[in-house]
Formats: sequence, structure tokens, C-alpha cells
Amino acid sequence: MRKIKIIADSCSDLSKELLEKYDIDYAKMTTVYNGVESPADLYWSQEDAHKFYDIMRNGERITTAQVSMEEFQNIFSKYLNEGYDIIYIACSSKQSSSVNTGNVVANKLLEENADAKITCIDSLNASLGIALLAVEASKMVNAGQDYDTVVNNVISLRKKINQFVTVHSLTFLKRAGRVKGAAAFFGNLMGVKPILISDANGEQAAYKKVKGRQNSFNEIVSMLKSVIKDPENQTVYIAHADCSQEEIDTLVSLVKAQINCKDVFVGCIGPIIGASIGPDAVGVWGIGEEVTFINGETK
Repeated sequence: MRKIKIIADSCSDLSKELLEKYDIDYAKMTTVYNGVESPADLYWSQEDAHKFYDIMRNGERITTAQVSMEEFQNIFSKYLNEGYDIIYIACSSKQSSSVNTGNVVANKLLEENADAKITCIDSLNASLGIALLAVEASKMVNAGQDYDTVVNNVISLRKKINQFVTVHSLTFLKRAGRVKGAAAFFGNLMGVKPILISDANGEQAAYKKVKGRQNSFNEIVSMLKSVIKDPENQTVYIAHADCSQEEIDTLVSLVKAQINCKDVFVGCIGPIIGASIGPDAVGVWGIGEEVTFINGETK
């Protein structure tokens, strides 16, 4: 039986700790700043993240590019040559075309490797929503589940990943084309903090609005609490875009006080998601009820 390799991409915001603990690799996307292209490396330090987000705080724009065909060729070939079958858990196709590019490269490589398998899964998620799926897939592999079972379980799980993110405004997301323009008014009212979810189709949706930063923290934790399933046996994931330690500690305390979860993981929103969402965004993720809301519907 061939081994199984779980691969994500730069949108997953997987930390060094998670990548190494669960033996996950990722395909690198690209950031562009002042005309210079750089790999979107998830092995970045707190200092690197702070410098990155300060560029955005100063009004400058960082753009991004999806995973290239060459990057897919390199990473897929590496693991095929080492005797692995591959499961690539991609950023939502509503936010990146990388899953489509991955499929093109995978199909070409499989013509030359008839006994191998490569499956490219649209995660319908972003940031730690992808990371959570990749971690769960790795656990399935380590538990001895076969390739097809892992693929089917990840596909079944992807709509049960619940994301609740708050930002200071939708300015960065609107500029990057990541939310509908009609929703942008959420971020233009004094003190109003939008709450974003990843909807049933994998699109970032401005779901509701809350007055004040602290209230937005309370709200995202409350929303996760209302949908999370079997919390005592799972980790709640928190990601932030260079927030203060005080804010991070506050959110962790809220999660621990309100949700009887097994553990809390805190990570940094990486360069690809960060370039779109902007500094000081923060969110929580967990496995719970199936997401049914579709952007544009009336709640």
C-alpha cells in the first residue's frame, strides 16, 4: 500500500508547529510588494508578521498570486517519487483558482504515474479552516484509514468547519475582491465591527455587525459556542493578524470560559490571507453544525 501525503497551501495559515506535528506540507502561493515577488512562507516569525502588517497599516498594498503550475509540479512530483499518494486540500475555489491549477497538474502527472493517486479537494474554507481539515486528514491517515476513506471524510467534513472572524473594517477585503461590494457599508460605520463567516459555497460573507471591538470578540465566541459539536474532544483554533498580546489573551480566556474544549490553538494569519483581510483581524474555528447560509440570503 502506498503512503498518503496531506498537502495544503499558503492560504491554510498552518504554523510550523502544526506542519511538523502532523507531517503536512503546503504549496506556496506568492506575495507581491513594490514589484517584488516573494514565496508566501508560513514559517514566518512574529517579527516578520509585524513588519508585513505594518506595511498595510501604512496604507500600502500587498497583492497575491495563486499557486503556480511549476510549484504544483515540484511538490506533487516530490511526493510521488517518494512513493506517496497525495491529498491536496486547497483554499476555497471562491477565493483562489489554485484547486483548478492543481487538478490540471495532477492529471498530467497521473498520466505518467498510473499506479498513483492525487486528489485535489476544494476545502470551501480559508485560513485555519483549511488547517483544521488538513490536521483532521492527517489524524485519519495516522489512524490507518485508507486513501478513499480519508478523501470522502474530508469532503464530508468541510461544510462542518465553522468560522467566525471579526475585522476593524471591510476595506482590505473589499479592495482584494473577497467580499461583495454591497456588504462594504458594514465597515464604514463608526465603531461597527463586521463578523465574517465562510458560507456554504466557500465564499467570505459579511454575516452580521457588532458595535465595538470587545463586543465583536464576545460575539464570535458566542457564535462558535452555539454551533460547535463535541467540544470536549476537539481543539478550538484562533488566528490573528498581528493583534496585541492583550487581545489574544482576552480571546483565549473567552473561549476557555465559554466553550468546554479540549484545547485552544493560537496561530497567526499568514501572508496570503493577511494581504486580503488586513491587520488586526481575528477569528475562531471549530467543527460543528453544517454551514447552510449562502451569501446574499436573508438570515
